Amino acid sequence: MKAQRIQFSERGGAKINLMLTLILLGTMIFCGVMLIPPYFTNYQLTDAMNTEARFASYNRKSEEEIREDVWKKVVELGVPAKRTDIKIISDNNTTQINVNYTVPINMLFKTYDWDFHAHGDNHSL
Repeated sequence: MKAQRIQFSERGGAKINLMLTLILLGTMIFCGVMLIPPYFTNYQLTDAMNTEARFASYNRKSEEEIREDVWKKVVELGVPAKRTDIKIISDNNTTQINVNYTVPINMLFKTYDWDFHAHGDNHSL
């Protein structure tokens, strides 16, 4: 009688692990590509509004001039907000700028609406 060699192949398990890892990695990259840009745009808008609020008090801009400058930044960044969404509160030495807007996030099977509330003011740190 010949001795039979018993071989156990683990190659199938390695292929499944590789496939699952690639699917997970692809999903994470897809989510990052869809979710990070709106947050970065909101950060840029907030930074621009803080700068505008600081210089508005110094340059004694009217609320309409401030609104116009913020609107230009909103259009430049492609923020889905209306001009009427820009709220400005100016007191003696304080300027506050608020913009509330919603960004639709399309995640292949479902679209989510994410609300952003950008705020800028000239309060000192």
